[in-house]
Amino acid sequence: MNNIRLKSMLEEFYKEDIGDGDLSSESIFTEGEKGTFHLIAKEAGIFCGRKIIELAFPLLGDEAEVEVYAEDGDSVKEGELIAKVTGGMRTLLQGERVVLNLIQRMSGIATTVNRAVRKVEGSGVRICDTRKTTPGLRMLEKYAVRTGGGYNHRFGLYDAVMLKDNHISFAGSITSAVKKARKQCGHTVKIEVEIESENGLIEAVESGADIIMFDNCTPQEIKGWIHHVPSHIITEASGGITEDNVREYAQSGVHYISLGYLTHSIKSLDISARVLAEEGDL
Repeated sequence: MNNIRLKSMLEEFYKEDIGDGDLSSESIFTEGEKGTFHLIAKEAGIFCGRKIIELAFPLLGDEAEVEVYAEDGDSVKEGELIAKVTGGMRTLLQGERVVLNLIQRMSGIATTVNRAVRKVEGSGVRICDTRKTTPGLRMLEKYAVRTGGGYNHRFGLYDAVMLKDNHISFAGSITSAVKKARKQCGHTVKIEVEIESENGLIEAVESGADIIMFDNCTPQEIKGWIHHVPSHIITEASGGITEDNVREYAQSGVHYISLGYLTHSIKSLDISARVLAEEGDL
């Protein structure tokens, strides 16, 4: 992750949450009072968010001392101590919710991705994400995908051409869409075409697509059609794929499987925060 950008994001998140001041903490504690803040896994999963913890609290108070015991990608057990932060009570309480929201979501994504990766183990197929991310959090969510063992699809509209059904409808045909895109883009830009039928697949191959996505096709359809695709063209399956059938898709012959649910339908990993006046109270 880009640390400069991450710090800027954290500052914006704090501005949203703290506003003109933390009424609760500032009305109870003075600036000089210190405590210890523990982050504890309440369920097993894959941890992600070390940089969040390391950078977030010092942004609120230079006196914050941070110790993180888990690396991104580590398996954590229920009850495991993930991190300890010592500093001003105001600082700890002001940073608590922002930090928890981010690391719980990132760890939930990493855990979900890891399950999918293990489902296709040995097939040679790579699990990747989509652009179905939370606006403003794409950098963090895509990092969490990599942490869980997955791969990133394009980061945005700017780093690859992906011609979906609506692009093709507006352009009139796959051939026309690919021809226009190829004319406008540089030689380093890949062109991916989404297909939903065997005829569409044949047209995408003949038009010179670099990547072909089988969208909402069954594993049986992919197996029956994929012989049309020469070896130099990358293939991908997407749409309607779940943990229950991802293994079947992995055996269809494609190189990649992209899963929107990795970022849009995950359950956050349960991580608790405890602020203690004395470390021995844990």
